[in-house]
Amino acid sequence: MNIFLLLAGTLSGIAGLLHLGCIYFGGPWYRFFGAGEQMAQLAEQGSLRPTLITLGITSVLAIWSLYAFSAAGVIGRLPFIKTVLVVITSIYLLRGVAGFLLINNPMGRSAEFWIWSSIICLALGLMHLFGLKQQWASL
Repeated sequence: MNIFLLLAGTLSGIAGLLHLGCIYFGGPWYRFFGAGEQMAQLAEQGSLRPTLITLGITSVLAIWSLYAFSAAGVIGRLPFIKTVLVVITSIYLLRGVAGFLLINNPMGRSAEFWIWSSIICLALGLMHLFGLKQQWASL
């Protein structure tokens, strides 16, 4: 069992659950987690847009969690595992780096959002990278 991929899968799953919390608890959670005032207001107005966007993000995080668990040996082997994990790792790392470039042009989000979310994405990307490197031959 690969600890890096196990941790990456667990943290992606937790991130997905936190996104579900935004749907359930609404505007205050969207604000707290930095989704922007527009998303918070839309949620408070009963718009389906924040829910649908958040469900999409949650679904992606759940799939990414499953792929990390599969590569870690926790669940059965999923299709295209090497390719999918390279893509997941790349997205996390690119998102982590890109966020730091958006601090001065936050696009409706705070600088703190970009800093913290970038640190989280970089950490998840590195966990995937280290785990994938260790597991590559057995995948």
